[in-house]
Amino acid sequence: MPFQSILEDIVQTLRPELGQEGRVADYIPALARVPAEQFGMALRTCDGQEAQAGDSATPFSIQSISKVFALAMGMRAMGEDLWQRIGREPSGNPFNSLVQLEAEQGTPRNPFINAGAIAVTDRLVSRGDAKAGMLELVSGLCGETVYFDEEVAASEAATGFRNIALGNFMKSFGKIDNGVATVLDAYFHHCAVRMSCLQLARATSFLSRDGLNPFNGEQMLTERQTRRINALMLTCGTYDAAGEFAFRIGLPCKSGVGGGIVAVVPDQLSLCVWSPALDATGNSLLGMKALELFTARTGLSVF
Repeated sequence: MPFQSILEDIVQTLRPELGQEGRVADYIPALARVPAEQFGMALRTCDGQEAQAGDSATPFSIQSISKVFALAMGMRAMGEDLWQRIGREPSGNPFNSLVQLEAEQGTPRNPFINAGAIAVTDRLVSRGDAKAGMLELVSGLCGETVYFDEEVAASEAATGFRNIALGNFMKSFGKIDNGVATVLDAYFHHCAVRMSCLQLARATSFLSRDGLNPFNGEQMLTERQTRRINALMLTCGTYDAAGEFAFRIGLPCKSGVGGGIVAVVPDQLSLCVWSPALDATGNSLLGMKALELFTARTGLSVF
């Protein structure tokens, strides 16, 4: 399938819409300054072919896409024990909601909302350096050295009052073992990882290859664990728009308020799209349209 020409055509089709709708994540000061008129796509197939178009080499803040990698780290280190304090159901609420935590005694609904990712990060902090571990993992998965954007991490720490509240709220229920400040420092740094579309397509390739890292042949996760991450991406990966993504796109996806979305076609390819302008649910407007065009033109779907 001529993926290069498909990506180029999608970028050309959607580029006239840049800047017309949506807004960047201006509640994070460092992200408020990101120009909205950017759009890139990249993919990597299971047999190592790559295609990219638009601003695919421009690094951006991956934000909640990092939750996929944190979850992979947690599952690899702790297996089934990870789920003792974290659920696996869609939330149906905004990603930073406090209401559900109150009703459910401090147990996050799933690992892809903020509370769930903070709980995963707490478990990683208990096992060692969660920040260095994240960079080591994503660098190894994409075959290039990856860094934190310290300005973004500091910006999130200075304005992340709701995340601070989530951490303290879970701590009050005994669901957080470590100091809240330490856990949130690691969490904010995870969100501040900078990667390009191509790097993310490479880094998520293990999700399309039954857990196998294509760059070193390491079995990152078992086949079963990989299927479970893909299942959670499909049901919980795009905030409270997961049903819409499943309906319109039909692939496991994980989005971030930096404007990136990664998608997985099991046994075939991993894909990343990026455009910073977001819709009301915090998902990239053009990113979602691009994925819908991609699945329509390729016929790829998990259904």
